[in-house]
Amino acid sequence: MSEVLKLDALAVGAHPDDVEFSCGGTLVKLASLGYRVGVLDMARGELGTRGTGEIRAQEAQSAAQAMELAIRDNLELPDGHIWLTEESRVKMVRKIRFYRPTVIFTHYWEDPHPDHVHTCQIVREAAHVAGLAKYDAEGGQQRFRPQTVGHFMFPRTVPPTFVVDISQFVEQKQKAVASYRSQLYDPHSQEPETALSSEAFLRRLEARQRFFGSLIGVESAEAFVVREALNVHDPIELLSRRMNMYS
Repeated sequence: MSEVLKLDALAVGAHPDDVEFSCGGTLVKLASLGYRVGVLDMARGELGTRGTGEIRAQEAQSAAQAMELAIRDNLELPDGHIWLTEESRVKMVRKIRFYRPTVIFTHYWEDPHPDHVHTCQIVREAAHVAGLAKYDAEGGQQRFRPQTVGHFMFPRTVPPTFVVDISQFVEQKQKAVASYRSQLYDPHSQEPETALSSEAFLRRLEARQRFFGSLIGVESAEAFVVREALNVHDPIELLSRRMNMYS
């Protein structure tokens, strides 16, 4: 695994569909701006109440096409058993050194689902030690450390660090989300109902996008939290990109 495939942004989700629901619009927007964007799923979602690992793998590829991703990969960890271990950390380090993403997006560090929490732990630790030349030297890769790790899917009580306008990309995001037919509302399905398969889920997803959009005066948006201080080159340009106070 000595070769590399340079990405500008890599979104890491515990399961197929986590990334689409949380930051799919942002990834579509980045791709439209010419950035190389990829998604790495930790597991195939085979433990999910609905669907199978094989079905969800097909759905993930369909969603990747809808988002125009440069790559979609899977770490092949067992669903429901994603843990921070030396093995999982080395696997993540090798993916980071292979894709060399400038920015990584992943889960927030507090979440009811342990797979989400542990994914965040694995990513954050791997992002650091991937920059140590002597760590996993047997892997034969050059050291690399991403510039920033941003977090999605955070609690309502947490204020976002930044918000991305996705108003022009909502339809494309919806197409990616709709790829997960096994997980979403289907009145003809005989499988047990889940939070995602309820008829109200997509309405809640849209409401969340509209709420974040309202924070910056746009139709729809996605929000992120960054734990470390941001290095701002032009504070005037950054701080003037807000909602019009006189509209």
